[in-house]
Order: sequence, then C-alpha cells, then structure tokens
Amino acid sequence: MKVIRDIWILTENGIVLYHRIFDENLDDQLFGGLMSALNSFAEELIDKGLSNFELQDKRYTLLKKNRMLFIANSAKKVKEKKVIQEMLLIASNFFDLYSEDFLLNWNHDVSVFKNFEKEIEDSLEETIKKFQDAFW
Repeated sequence: MKVIRDIWILTENGIVLYHRIFDENLDDQLFGGLMSALNSFAEELIDKGLSNFELQDKRYTLLKKNRMLFIANSAKKVKEKKVIQEMLLIASNFFDLYSEDFLLNWNHDVSVFKNFEKEIEDSLEETIKKFQDAFW
C-alpha cells in the first residue's frame, strides 16, 4: 500500500532539492524554508526537533538524516510507523543515488534531482488514487 501523498527533501538550510506534491499552489521553496525554520525552532526547545504535526486530515512526518530533512504527508489514518519506514527507504534510495561527495560538490542546481521520483514511485500515492478518494 502506498502511504505517502506528498514529499519534500530539503537541505538543512531549507533549500528544497526534490518535491512531489499534489497541490501545486504551494510554493515548494517557501514551504521548505518554513519547515526548516520550524524544525530549527523545535530543536532549540528540545534536542531532537520536530517529528510530526497534523493539519486537518493530514499528518506531516519529518525525518532528519545526514543533514537533510525529509518531510512527507499522509492521511491521519495511516500508521506513523509505516510512514517512517517508507521515508527511511526513500532516504536510503536518495543517498544511494546522490552520494555525500556529490552533495558536497553540488552546484545548487535543483533540477539534477527532478528524476528522483522514478526511484521512489512505489512509495507515493498516485494522483488517480487521490481523485478516486475524493469522488468515490
């Protein structure tokens, strides 16, 4: 079962390297900056930072790995443990494809990450599924 609706992969300073979202009205870089700031604020309050939060019918789950922030949203009814398992798999795929050396020498052109969806499509809800859920 595909559990993740939308996903963002950010640098520790909030630059969105990759995103796949249904609602294109949301500016990905603005969202990335906000999430990075919220996580930094949470880290000031507690050591580990923000792990998740809920808005209406969605849960946003955050995973920090190798100085990157992976953020995914899912339906509240999906178990958080399942979402985290998928996020760990996505993070592993990301670091397998983009080595630490590659990321250290990256020229800040985010277009090099646009094909990452092919690597993780098994983890992402499809647009047709969202359409069906809305009308069935």
